[in-house]
Amino acid sequence: MKSTQTSAKATGAADEKYDGFTEEERAAMKERARELKASTRRGARAAKPDAESEVLAKIAEMEEEDRALAERIHEIVKASAPALSPKLWYGMPAYARDGKVVCFFQSAQKFKARYATLGFNDPANLDEGAMWPTAFALTRLTAADEERIAALVKKAAG
Repeated sequence: MKSTQTSAKATGAADEKYDGFTEEERAAMKERARELKASTRRGARAAKPDAESEVLAKIAEMEEEDRALAERIHEIVKASAPALSPKLWYGMPAYARDGKVVCFFQSAQKFKARYATLGFNDPANLDEGAMWPTAFALTRLTAADEERIAALVKKAAG
C-alpha cells in the first residue's frame, strides 16, 4: 500500500510564494557588508569622530520627518550616555558600547514603515522582570517622550 504525502510547500495557496529577502532588507545587508569592510580597512586607526560624521551624514540623507527624529535621538543619546559611541549599523544610526550596538534608530523610510523605531539590542541593560520592551515606535517626540528616552538610554548604557 502506497502512502501519498504532500509537502508543506505544496499544500499552501498557489499565490503564497516566498521570494526571500525584500529589496530593503537586501540593501540593509549590503550596507552592513560595506560597513564591515570599511572598519576592517580602518582597523585600529578608526576614530570616534570618523564614525560620528558617518552617522550624521546618514541622518542628513533621511527624509525631513525621519531626519528631525534622528537628529533629536542623536542629541539625547550623546547627552544621556556619552560612553556610547555612534556608528553605522545596517545603514542606520546606532550607538555602541565596546563595539556592540546597544541602541539604534531605524527611519520609517528604510523599510517603508509607517513609523520610525528606536530599538535596543541585547547588550542594553533594560532587563526588568521576565519581560520588557526592546523597540519603540516613534512618530514625533514630546518633552515627556524625550525624558523617557533619555532615561532608557542611560539605563541601557549601564
